[in-house]
Amino acid sequence: MTSKLILVGRVAGAFGVKGELRITAYTADPLSLLGYGQLLREDGRPALTLTGGRAAKGALIGRAKEVETREQAEALRGLRLYVPRAALPEPDADEFYVADLVGLAVESPEGEPLGRIRSVQDFGAGDLLEIEPPEGASFWLPFTRDAVPEVRIAEGVVVAVRPDETE
Repeated sequence: MTSKLILVGRVAGAFGVKGELRITAYTADPLSLLGYGQLLREDGRPALTLTGGRAAKGALIGRAKEVETREQAEALRGLRLYVPRAALPEPDADEFYVADLVGLAVESPEGEPLGRIRSVQDFGAGDLLEIEPPEGASFWLPFTRDAVPEVRIAEGVVVAVRPDETE
């Protein structure tokens, strides 16, 4: 699949005895998962087609066309659910999706090329940018205003201050 996929949820397991799923939603509104139509696996293959649901404590309790029994629902525990980036609404002018940072050029405040953003991760303490320099090993930067003072999505550039230069 050529389109970038965005993680929107994960099957947490079965809910009840009639084949409902509990899906942990990574969206602001868990019910928005119902609007995406078919949810995909990480490799782009179809995963689930939600047919209905209700919000419950940051999750979606839902029914899927592909699931009829509690056992089928439980077997999907841990399944990550994705949608194509194109399925998401466009952000406002001065906003962006964190996933859109991947691949952007990184430069110092003086305009010196530092590399490209290889990935964006959150290990529990906030977003980190993995920067892949033109040569050598990649390095991590916290995605904070001090370390990343500017994000210019339209230009494809992120301005960053290397950790050894901040203080």
